[in-house]
Amino acid sequence: KYNGDDDRISTLPSDILVNILDRLNVREAARTSILSRRWSQLSCKLPRLIINAQPDGVSRSNSNISDGDFVRINAAAVEATKSLLTRRCPGEDTIRLLSTTFYLRGDVSISIGHAVGSAMTTQKIEKAEVTVLTVKERRHCTLDDVLNYGAQFVSFFNECLNAFTGLTRLYMENLRFVESDFVSNIFVTCKRLNYLGFLNCDTKEHLTLQVEHAQLSELSMVNCRFYKVELKWLPRLTRTTFTCWMAFEELPLSFGHVPLLEFFNITNVGLSRHKMVMLSTLLCETHIQELWLGFKCEKIWVQPEYLSKRLASAFCRLRIVSLVCIPEGSDLTWTIFILEAAPSLEELYMSVIDHPCEMIIDPKRRMELSLSENKGVEWESPRPHFKHRRLAKLVIFCFVNYMVSYVRRVMKAAVNLKDVYLYDRLACSKCKHMAVFKPGRLPRAKKKLEAMKKLLAQGIESAPRIHLQTHSEMDADHAARVKDYLCS
Repeated sequence: KYNGDDDRISTLPSDILVNILDRLNVREAARTSILSRRWSQLSCKLPRLIINAQPDGVSRSNSNISDGDFVRINAAAVEATKSLLTRRCPGEDTIRLLSTTFYLRGDVSISIGHAVGSAMTTQKIEKAEVTVLTVKERRHCTLDDVLNYGAQFVSFFNECLNAFTGLTRLYMENLRFVESDFVSNIFVTCKRLNYLGFLNCDTKEHLTLQVEHAQLSELSMVNCRFYKVELKWLPRLTRTTFTCWMAFEELPLSFGHVPLLEFFNITNVGLSRHKMVMLSTLLCETHIQELWLGFKCEKIWVQPEYLSKRLASAFCRLRIVSLVCIPEGSDLTWTIFILEAAPSLEELYMSVIDHPCEMIIDPKRRMELSLSENKGVEWESPRPHFKHRRLAKLVIFCFVNYMVSYVRRVMKAAVNLKDVYLYDRLACSKCKHMAVFKPGRLPRAKKKLEAMKKLLAQGIESAPRIHLQTHSEMDADHAARVKDYLCS
């Protein structure tokens, strides 16, 4: 207490108190409104309103979460959204960020949409984000589930157009749309979008999605089944993720006018019937700086190419490449074509790993799904003595002895290479407990480690620093990449 009556914190200026409240969870900040009339007014001035119906650390796969729990969780999100938005004075304090996350269930989404839409017309809102989750996770959804979720989302969208017209970020999952042109309506209606994310979405009939959007800077399509996706005109697009086209023989993605595209993540489970992807054709209209190629521990689906004008043009600004979950035992020689075509490449990362907790191991089941037993690809450079001037860092996760010749080849070619990081075997928490998991193979004794370093550097002038390390010795940047690789 201060002066016998007021507590010390209440004597602080209002702007400082609002700053303090802004650092709290929205629900905690809202609770302070019961303290006094002044505190009630302060909670209505928060610049950031982040309302998340998904409790921290709680997974939808948790069997302890009942239908009643989902109802209560969603109801709390509705109440918080209405309370925080309706008590604000129109146009008085700018909302820097309005973010709502909720489950697509019953009339909850429409109630939240109406509250957000009303705020769009009465408040100044810089960023408005909506994340729409489904009660069931992707791997548990049936065809009826995704059709039902899709119908609910369409109703939500049509009832709450005011909300969607002002959104800057939208994420949705596990939706199948009966009307094929509905996906196009999202791009047309949501003109302010900077980010749009789809997970496990498709249409009942084959759809050629021609995307034109003036503001969109990031587009993510993961495990979607759109027949064709043509990114025709996206002048501000900087990041794109396109993952898994198992349902189609050919990659259904193409680029048009995307002058600012910097980062491209493309990942697939390669099947024996899939046609190889020519990066020179796919990326000929782009000048990306970072490329992520993911293989999900299955067949290499990239076609190595000899150097051409088209390939050189596509790779001319490429600085960082990540080759993720290359299947174990694969010959890595094919990756040299990237070095040859990317003179500005500075960092090359790769993980060579089998991920048994996600892979299909049973031979009969693999045959039914057309999963290939011959996962590698053969290629040999016609320029065995080429030199690379810019590569400074080579990082391989899950290094084993058969990769020595490959590492030496890169070290000889990259004349200004500074560091080579070779990490022992990695595994996610689930893989560690599986019988098929193989332990690490790097030697532990100091003498053996030094002998390995000498073998790698033998006969190479100005050899780079060689780091042979375990997972526990990783720096923060590499650890963050590993986390992304294992979760991809």
